[in-house]
Amino acid sequence: MPDKGFTRRNLPNQYGRLLADISGLLEQARRTAARSLNTVLTSAYWQVGRRIVEHEQRGKTKAGYGESLLVSLAKDLTARYGRGFSKSNLFQMRAFFLGWEIFQTPSGKSEIAQTVSARLTNAPIPVTFPLSWSHYVRLMSVDKLQARAFYESEAIRGGWSVRQLDRQIGTQFFERTAQSKRQATMLSRGQRARPEDAVSLRDEVRDPYLLEFLDLKDEYSETELEEALVRRLETFLLELGAGFTFVARQKRIRIGDEWYRIDLLLFHRRVRCLVVIGLKIGKFTHADAGQMNLYLNYTREHMMEPGENDPVGLILCSAKNDAVVHYAMGGIKAKVFASHYLTALPDPETLRQEIVATQRALEARRRLE
Repeated sequence: MPDKGFTRRNLPNQYGRLLADISGLLEQARRTAARSLNTVLTSAYWQVGRRIVEHEQRGKTKAGYGESLLVSLAKDLTARYGRGFSKSNLFQMRAFFLGWEIFQTPSGKSEIAQTVSARLTNAPIPVTFPLSWSHYVRLMSVDKLQARAFYESEAIRGGWSVRQLDRQIGTQFFERTAQSKRQATMLSRGQRARPEDAVSLRDEVRDPYLLEFLDLKDEYSETELEEALVRRLETFLLELGAGFTFVARQKRIRIGDEWYRIDLLLFHRRVRCLVVIGLKIGKFTHADAGQMNLYLNYTREHMMEPGENDPVGLILCSAKNDAVVHYAMGGIKAKVFASHYLTALPDPETLRQEIVATQRALEARRRLE
């Protein structure tokens, strides 16, 4: 008989096992690659912090950091290596070196210990750090050294994800454990991860700090529907002829130690302002308005160019059977100028109808696939 060739129907069970086996192998390889890169990143940032402190102190045991030094370094390093070397980031690298000392044991093994200030002499190059840079950034926000050491130890012992570490710090796990009469039970419970603590492969590979370190783009979307809506709405707004120009999509911004994502960033030529667009799959809440206000404050401080007007926010909420459009005026106090914004920008009902039509079209297409 002639060879019909391989098809999925020929050997469904064997093919399924093969596909699952290869998929598992590739996912594990990607996670391992991300963790290995994070180890390199963390060690490099520790060394950057060490160089900064050594330059500042010039052999002295104490010295205050010079802000002008960090400003100059931030400017030159960003020009050479792209994102990830802002003044605040360099300050964190400096703080990381001062907070985690690398020292040599009598056996010749490198060990890591938290300390108020690191020794500058005979400190060998660190080989590995047990946690990712994202973990250490979160740990540095804990002021009490005893609590910081506790969280670090438990994170290492339990293999906590960054989300689990953040949750434990946020719920004061250290203080609750210290006051508990059943500390062993508390520690055992604390090691149990919750579903929301899990970090997907996509999130692990696309960690913002890794993307900054490699100077890669970090555009991504949480859901297929959300991504499609953003792309369709971008096209729709640009084709309205109302003066919109494209700036960025899925733009990550960092506020403090937290990362956020602006779904769509446009510029309106007539009003001469940035338009921050946020999309939410679900009903509009007051939290959405608060988050948009946060985006507007950040955009006004870090992204406005001279001669531009204050940015305006546009919140698009797509519930199952309806849609809501809400304009956020941010810090615009003048009623006359606020009215000018609303006159120049698209009518909310037009946008609402486009959201609904887009969502229905996408759902119909998915049913046919």
